[in-house]
Amino acid sequence: MTLGKRAFFLIFPVVLAGYLLAALSVYFVQGHSVLALERARLSQQLDHMAALFRNEVSQSRSFLYSILEGNAVRLFVSEPDEAYRNNALGLRLQQSVRSLSDDPKKFISFAILNPDLTPGYYFENSDDPFAEIGAPQFALASRLAGGSQLRDWSFLHDADARQLIVYSEFIDPVTFSRPLPSAKADALLVQVAIEPTQFLSLQRTLQQEYETAVSFETAPQQQEPDALSASVRMAPSLFATLTVPPSHGSGSMGQLKLLLIFGALVMSFVSVGLMIALIRRFITNPISVLDRQVTAVMSGENEGIKETGAEGEIGRLTGNIKQLHDQSQRALNLVQQASWTDTLTGISNRAHFNMLAADVVDTVTTQGGHCSLLFIDIDHFKFVNDKYGHDVGDDLLKTLALRIEATISAIVARRQMVPAIFARLSGDEFAVLVQSTPRDGTIREMCAAILALFSNGLEVRGKYYPVTASIGVAICPTDATNLAELISNADAAMYQAKTNGKNRSSRFSRALQDKRDRIRHIQEELRLVDPDEQFHLVYMPIVDTGGKVIGCEALLRWFSPTLGNITPDEFVPIAESTGLFTKIDWWVINRAMSEHHRLKQLFGPETVLAINISSAELHSKSISDYFFDCLARHRLDPRTIEIELTETYAVKLGDQLHRNIETLRERGFRISIDDFGAGYTSVQQIIEYTADTIKLDRALVQNLANEESLPALKAMIALCHAQHMTVVGEGVDTHEKLAMLTAAGCDHFQGYLISKPLMLPELAIWALKQTARIAGPAGDYMFFNDHGDHSRSSTLS
Repeated sequence: MTLGKRAFFLIFPVVLAGYLLAALSVYFVQGHSVLALERARLSQQLDHMAALFRNEVSQSRSFLYSILEGNAVRLFVSEPDEAYRNNALGLRLQQSVRSLSDDPKKFISFAILNPDLTPGYYFENSDDPFAEIGAPQFALASRLAGGSQLRDWSFLHDADARQLIVYSEFIDPVTFSRPLPSAKADALLVQVAIEPTQFLSLQRTLQQEYETAVSFETAPQQQEPDALSASVRMAPSLFATLTVPPSHGSGSMGQLKLLLIFGALVMSFVSVGLMIALIRRFITNPISVLDRQVTAVMSGENEGIKETGAEGEIGRLTGNIKQLHDQSQRALNLVQQASWTDTLTGISNRAHFNMLAADVVDTVTTQGGHCSLLFIDIDHFKFVNDKYGHDVGDDLLKTLALRIEATISAIVARRQMVPAIFARLSGDEFAVLVQSTPRDGTIREMCAAILALFSNGLEVRGKYYPVTASIGVAICPTDATNLAELISNADAAMYQAKTNGKNRSSRFSRALQDKRDRIRHIQEELRLVDPDEQFHLVYMPIVDTGGKVIGCEALLRWFSPTLGNITPDEFVPIAESTGLFTKIDWWVINRAMSEHHRLKQLFGPETVLAINISSAELHSKSISDYFFDCLARHRLDPRTIEIELTETYAVKLGDQLHRNIETLRERGFRISIDDFGAGYTSVQQIIEYTADTIKLDRALVQNLANEESLPALKAMIALCHAQHMTVVGEGVDTHEKLAMLTAAGCDHFQGYLISKPLMLPELAIWALKQTARIAGPAGDYMFFNDHGDHSRSSTLS
């Protein structure tokens, strides 16, 4: 007899008898007790919904106070510069609002309404980037403005709009505290609105279950004695009520469930004696044996399932489960191996490395010991990959992985160490985690052995490719106490090795940490800096062959009360990478143009003012508009303003950037290419430059300002002249450079031999001395160095 038939003939009479008893018990159940139970269940669910609602109300109040206690709102309201307020400070407010919620998709909005109820700021965390304050929320603001309350919360549950909990408070725009009632008309209204997702989810669940809507009233509704209804107090003046319509069958279903449970219990007591012997004899025991085997396999006590020798369906079931387990185990091993292996090189991938390395780091930090991470990056791999093709790049990575693994394994085996963890993290980046004793020479030997693989380039299939390696080393727990920090520090050390010339190793040091800390401090200072208090401009004169000043280059200087003097080479790249360059550049443009009249008084009305602007600023058309505004504000001639771009950036000008520059040129501004020769300059690029002035980089002047290179220097300057460009020699600090540039036909000169960068008062003194020197004997012009000492004379004719 099959298992199905045996189960049917054995279980069916007992189950039938039990359910008959359960069905008979239905007639003895009292309807009122069932209704009371269902009503209690409904009331409990409404209580839960009310608790969620009160939690959301408390959360909205906490969100508002968290935002107001921070400095973002104060900075936003008090910032007079509208563009900076809407861009930088508005972004900061968005970050503050987003940081309040653990759920990045949760709807939360923040609004600042002016005393006349015009929106001063509005942001909501939603998919609509152009969202505006909703009509119900604006109507609430209008009602609050006309009332006497200074603080309020409301639940906007309009069916046609998003249901929101809105917490509102009036604040004084000066003190940012709650205003006096008499000053309410001049106060700002700040509102935080959140969507109570958990509350609304439970509300929808109840409405779907009971097929009716939850109503919200200011007072509890009277409940009919025989109706299934419940009401709960959500807030002092808000009650939620749910009344189930008579047509809904939830009560009947509840009665049915209760009766079935009661019938099952009765059936169990009556029939357990009959069923237990039969089930244990024919079903339970064979299945129990199979269950124990499966449990042992799942717990790891056994590796496989053995045949029980049972007949019939249970015997076949045992065999099928054994076969299924064997197949699943093989598939699991393959999947696990694939998920932990880099498909290209066959070594561990990042996920497997993170899992293994995290265990090692945790053991080291909790039980003692040391481990070292070697972060390996292949230098010039992109060049090889692009030039020779991706197939060669793939072969190179596979060959390199095999050789590094063999090199490390040999060192580990010879030193009798714990096997190292070797993995490809991504692209051309590899990592090696080694458990070794500090200062035993293991890491030094491994780095040297890996670098030796690249001594003559890397040989792959009989060809040598010009790649090297940069290795960064960090040690746990000396340099880091967790895996993420260890990888970050080793990566920083690797970049230090690249900076030092590549094809070498570098150990993470406190200096690297101090450098990262300083960058972070500079970022923080830049966000809070007041340019008028900490920034100032210095001017470096530019003279012609007769020693006359034809222009001055405006250079930015920053003295921070916290960090001291910070050079532009240090803070400008940080400002560009963090999006703070706009504020700095616009201050420089406005301040330089405001001081241009003073330069004209010192050197004449045709004096050219050269202004450097950030490369990233050229992406925005607003820079052109700002130049025009400043030009009109300070009543300047655009022909006396020269905008300097770096040579390395000028060669990358795209269509939009080119249009921005052409717009400036059409309005009369001069364009200058600064640091010419610092990048990879070609003759074609010189021909294509749309510039009025070429400024030779000081490094180029240093290399070409000699007798041997004079023909090349002459040819370069002649080519610039052929393109109708004026040539300025930078870095003129010796008379030899001055003489060579003059002989090569250079038009203007700039450097410490002429003058160092000076503030306006110092520049005025220098101008008087310069005028006196030019007024000396004709044909003989005397330069002064940056300390004011006389240098030997040189004729510029």
